[in-house]
Amino acid sequence: MDPTPDRDAYLQSVLIGGREPVTIVVQDPDPEWPARFAVVRTRIRNALGDRALGIEHIGSTAVPGLAAKPIVDVLVTVADVADEPAYAPALEAAGFPQRVREPGHRMFRTPGRDVHVHVYEPGAPAVTDYLDLRDWLRRSAQDRALYATTKRALASREWADMNDYADAKTEVVGEILARARVWRSAGGR
Repeated sequence: MDPTPDRDAYLQSVLIGGREPVTIVVQDPDPEWPARFAVVRTRIRNALGDRALGIEHIGSTAVPGLAAKPIVDVLVTVADVADEPAYAPALEAAGFPQRVREPGHRMFRTPGRDVHVHVYEPGAPAVTDYLDLRDWLRRSAQDRALYATTKRALASREWADMNDYADAKTEVVGEILARARVWRSAGGR
């Protein structure tokens, strides 16, 4: 997606620290990604306790055999995303400074940018999307290959910001997610 003045203004309003140039690196699957997530999950659980209603490994590093940016994405659900005092200070104290503040979603990350913690409420549509996409990609070799090819092709381009790279994947993610939803509605687990 090409940046537009409206898109740029929106990103400036929700990105703490503004837009950041980025070089996208997509690497072969690393069998250590689940272990990295386990360490992060413990860190988040220790920081939030019962305030974390759920902690899930999402994104490409959560899919065995899938090429990915070496960033562990984590989905944390909390009772009320807008109630930042209930969880944000604890995440920041645990080493996850806040990066995004947008309606219904907050994102924290490590200073090294190798862990992204996405915070939503349990019923948010994005929660279902993340889990359906992850679970389907774990089962579909064809869609894993399609997604990896797409990501590698996009990684060869220059991006003004990680959000622009993510936006460029929207069409393919939508196609894969449609198949994931058919699978899930048929009872896929």
